[in-house]
Amino acid sequence: MSAEMPPFEASEYRARLEKARTAMDQAGLDLLIVSDPANMGWLTGYDGWSFYVHQCVVVSKEKDPIWFGREMDANGCRRTAYLDADRIKWYPEHYVVSETLHPMTVLARIIAEEGYASSTIGVEKDNYFFSAAAFEALLASLPNAKFKNAYRLIDWQRIIKSPQEIEYMRGAGKIVDAMFQRVSEVIRPGVKQSDLVAEIYHSGTRGVDGYWGDYPSFVPLIGAGVDASAPHLTWSGRPICANDSIFLELAGVHRHYHCPLARTYYLGKPSRKFRDAETAVLEGMNAGLQVAVKGNTCEDIANAYRNALARYGLVKSSRAGYSIGLGYPPDGSEHSASLRSGDKTELRPGMTFHFMSGLWYDDWGVEITESILITEGKAECLANVPRELLVIE
Repeated sequence: MSAEMPPFEASEYRARLEKARTAMDQAGLDLLIVSDPANMGWLTGYDGWSFYVHQCVVVSKEKDPIWFGREMDANGCRRTAYLDADRIKWYPEHYVVSETLHPMTVLARIIAEEGYASSTIGVEKDNYFFSAAAFEALLASLPNAKFKNAYRLIDWQRIIKSPQEIEYMRGAGKIVDAMFQRVSEVIRPGVKQSDLVAEIYHSGTRGVDGYWGDYPSFVPLIGAGVDASAPHLTWSGRPICANDSIFLELAGVHRHYHCPLARTYYLGKPSRKFRDAETAVLEGMNAGLQVAVKGNTCEDIANAYRNALARYGLVKSSRAGYSIGLGYPPDGSEHSASLRSGDKTELRPGMTFHFMSGLWYDDWGVEITESILITEGKAECLANVPRELLVIE
């Protein structure tokens, strides 16, 4: 066992492992190589800023998982994961950034030693952290193995949160509340965007009510003025202008569990365009939240939102949200269910989503969003920031 207890009891990790194995059986896999750092952490508790080099967790049907990574990161695994020492494997330093050696050849030898050289192996083909070179090295080193795409297999097992995960996400909601409270205190015309972000980071890492702030899987996103037409821009050193709008998409984070939230501020008297957009978005969100109940589907939320927007002549072409929870850079979403037409995923208690109701047009935009928990009754909003266009006059 690790020198420090992971954030969950060993029994929860065991239950997660059994879910993974059941999914492997259904997919016809003997072995699963998991490269996504969030999936690695969910399965074992491993937590380290080491995802810039090759690493993975290997799941079989009999033994405990294997953590595999860079030699210098093995101690990080001992400190954070529940695994015993003999399940922590590594490759030597001279494999790092080498033009002639690849760490996956070392992993292939370990897989062969475990008795899986001729097995059916799942890999996360479309994951950010599993490269084409990694796949080629495995193919060459395990010529008798059959490889299948297992991208999103673990993500789907993560979609229903445990009570402890929900507690962490509620704590993240308290943190993002504090972040927006600080924004409201300091955002004024003339304040530089970079100075505003400094305050955001301070509030986010300081935490609140015993929930310390972890690093987010995405940086603060800011759209000021015409830049609000683009949802994924970051900050600059430019001052915030009077009689202009600015949206902020932030995330409170505790133990890597996220509560993303966006709000739009207007510094001055909002124009009719913004007031009408606020009315439409809030009506749409209310319509979506009304149907965000167990037994309905992800599609129901998206359609309720879009139907409300349509009554105001507004259109949202992008999805209206996505599953959230444990996250590492560069992505704050789970790669499972989406709030969009065609997604028939049934809503079940314990699912958590970012209801991403943002609207972006040619030269303006507005974001007012919520992170929600599906319960036995009505959906619970995980944050408590006023759901409105926030006006600073």
